Amino acid sequence: MNPVLRNEIEQMRRLELDFYGDQGLMEGIEEAAKVMAEALEAGHKIICCGNGGSMSDAMHLAEELSGRYRSNRRALAAIALSDPGFLTCAANDMGYDAVFERGIEALGQFGDVLIAISTSGNSPNILKACHKARSLNLRVIGLSAGNGGSLPSHADLCLLVPTEGYADRAQEFHIRIIHLWIALIEYRLKLS
Repeated sequence: MNPVLRNEIEQMRRLELDFYGDQGLMEGIEEAAKVMAEALEAGHKIICCGNGGSMSDAMHLAEELSGRYRSNRRALAAIALSDPGFLTCAANDMGYDAVFERGIEALGQFGDVLIAISTSGNSPNILKACHKARSLNLRVIGLSAGNGGSLPSHADLCLLVPTEGYADRAQEFHIRIIHLWIALIEYRLKLS
């Protein structure tokens, strides 16, 4: 086996043991899904944001909720702050640090939930979005890695996945959490 492939697989295995063995993380996954399901059941929405690969994860969560996951069911109110026209307008006029904050100001309403994804936990635009969301009485769920940087102090609940210093390993766990959330939300709403 190629040594690069061997090292990557060994790292994945080590981190998987940490991930699945973290009882607090598993409880956090369930709690976050409960918060989202309760918001959706009450007629509110899920708003997601992230940068780069985390933006892709935010979009993935929103489309699986609003579209479908494994089977047909009613659409669930979810959106990712990912529209290129909006992002470039807000970035050009107010700076990139304000793009998600501005999106929350435009779309966020009491009872909604913000899913803020940042592998470092230190992205200024994510932290500003969290601050705006909390000022509007949205619940904030963070998804980060390692010690979470500043994100845990800006969120009501922040899930921290294991990492060995690279965003790609964290993102691999983030997508697993997203799929677990959707399955749990559908179960709680009796949609699956």
